[in-house]
Amino acid sequence: MTGRPEALFALFSGLETLTGVGPKTAQMLANLGVVAPRDLLFTLPYSGIDRRLLATVKDVVLPATVTVAVSIGKHYPSRTKGGAYRIHVEDAETSFQLVYFHARADYLERTLPTGARRVVSGRVELFDGIAQMVHPDHTVTEEEAGDIPAFEPVYPLTAGITQKTMIKATRSALERVPEMAEWIDPAQVQRAKWPDFATALHKAHSPERQEDLAATAPARERLAYDEFLAHQLTLALARARERRKPGRASTGDGRLQARVMARLPYAATAAQTRAIAEITADMAGPQRMNRLLQGDVGAGKTLVAFMALLCAVEAGGQGVMMAPTEILARQHLEGLQPLAEDAGVVLDLLTGRDKGAERRAKLAALARGDIQVLVGTHAVFQADVEFHDLRIAVVDEQHRFGVRQRLELGRKGQGVDVLVMTATPIPRSLSLAQYGDMDVSVLDEKPPGRKPIKTALISTDRMDEVITRLRAVIGEGRQCYWVCPLVEESEQLDLTAAEERFKRLRAALGEGVVGLVHGQMPPAEKDAAMAAFQAGDTAILVATTVIEVGVNVPNATIMVIERAETFGLAQLHQLRGRVGRGDAASTCLLLFQAPLSDAGRKRLEVLRETEDGFVIAETDLAMRGAGDVIGTAQSGVPRFKVADLERQAALMAVAQSDARKLLADDAALNSPRGQAARLLLWLMRQNEAIRLISVG
Repeated sequence: MTGRPEALFALFSGLETLTGVGPKTAQMLANLGVVAPRDLLFTLPYSGIDRRLLATVKDVVLPATVTVAVSIGKHYPSRTKGGAYRIHVEDAETSFQLVYFHARADYLERTLPTGARRVVSGRVELFDGIAQMVHPDHTVTEEEAGDIPAFEPVYPLTAGITQKTMIKATRSALERVPEMAEWIDPAQVQRAKWPDFATALHKAHSPERQEDLAATAPARERLAYDEFLAHQLTLALARARERRKPGRASTGDGRLQARVMARLPYAATAAQTRAIAEITADMAGPQRMNRLLQGDVGAGKTLVAFMALLCAVEAGGQGVMMAPTEILARQHLEGLQPLAEDAGVVLDLLTGRDKGAERRAKLAALARGDIQVLVGTHAVFQADVEFHDLRIAVVDEQHRFGVRQRLELGRKGQGVDVLVMTATPIPRSLSLAQYGDMDVSVLDEKPPGRKPIKTALISTDRMDEVITRLRAVIGEGRQCYWVCPLVEESEQLDLTAAEERFKRLRAALGEGVVGLVHGQMPPAEKDAAMAAFQAGDTAILVATTVIEVGVNVPNATIMVIERAETFGLAQLHQLRGRVGRGDAASTCLLLFQAPLSDAGRKRLEVLRETEDGFVIAETDLAMRGAGDVIGTAQSGVPRFKVADLERQAALMAVAQSDARKLLADDAALNSPRGQAARLLLWLMRQNEAIRLISVG
């Protein structure tokens, strides 16, 4: 499994080996992401031109591309250099003109002599009431008319590459597709009525009508599935490797969990109860848990996570909960403290701030097992941090934690179970693409007692009214967040925007009322400003999006988001979730700069209509595409050439179960279908997966 199989050599050779591709063309194709013949196979036509032979252009609605047999009439050379050279032609029922600019008269007289018959194909348009075909795409004799494709594929192009080049090169690449055994489950192929891989490629590159270009056309759907399957096989191999590492069975007796549940002022939701059961079962099993806990703002993830930590303690071990920032770690500590007291469990905090003797004392207590649950930041990764018996790590906010950190955490204890929490509802297709190596628990209902948040759209022209309204709210002892716009990726401008807003609000509402937090403050100042707001010393907190994740101030009932149209939907939903955490009714004001684009208005209206994060995430995905929703840079979502994540989510789900089943039956991929799947992984450049098999 060390090197690429010989059957695929021709598909991964240099582009210059293809017909019509020289070194210069090869360089230009690289701009389309095409570096080997294999890449051309997955660069499919995006539309097609109907070039079926018509009898006449007479009843065609112009402009249109037309193919018709004509008799060549009189030539009218141009009177000016490079001007229009016209040729009068007649089809069965009407006449029109062929027009050439910068034409060579001798060439045209030779190839299109008056009185000859020709089949011409090209775009016909009306100019001053006269039908003209300017620079026909094809002019051939009637005997050669068969050479014009009835339906011509149109490929994506880049500078210096023509359709002709693409057609030649793709045809040449198609000739190299070897015979390959089927890697898809035969039952699936039959159910979906898919052709085999080679046939699918040939059909996708030679569409016969418009319908063949649809994502649902069998040939295209099959190729999309091949991409999904390769991706899911990679994730399934990673998951299998994780699961092969022995875990520790942590079986709790439920006594601590019961103690906490008894003290809660309300009953857990059905979704919480289900998630707790899934996690507890995973922890009791012999394999390592690798689970994602997905829940909307306020769905009660903290309680579920704490139950998992208690399960570890009941089993005689320790648990750790990690947050991306110090503010959030402290907040988790505050949230969990009362629960820990109910359970009689020792809880402590470890961050980068712990220094000297205090830090040494904490580390000693951890190593002895006196601290049962530790809350912390990345500081818990440091080499000198040793646990007595770490059983579970709960990681808050996935985005800032790659797969690499998940593994590092695992090294802190023998077969540590991992539970990742995310407050970003991720559409099903993306969670399959991004977290396909994990098992997923979803909290899709809100605990009782959460008040709905009223959301209003207000134009920035009415800023003064908004400030007047804030004055009244502050008078009643309430607090407010004011989030400043995101300025084009420039931290410096973000800062200016926030400082200007801070000054204006301070002038309008008085000294000492308004606080400011932005990304460039030293951490200690940022924490101090947050703490002042949490304690109620300041009534308004002006912020760039630093406050997005997890901050909890129950007394804050108003969220103003300035230039809301510049934010992503998921981000707006997260920000709105910072209010509505207390008993008072809360409001979110989305300030926008008029005029809004249609898409901008539609996005903001979705927020006004619903508080369901999953609905919002699906809308966001449909409107923006996968890369933007999670930020392409850290998204970890693969780029598919044929498949469309948004519209083919169901196909991705089938690929996931197919991949997992194949590996469950044949972990080393040695069966005939397993060998075919290896070929697929090479074909799709899933080198990571190939390494996993060879290591596995």
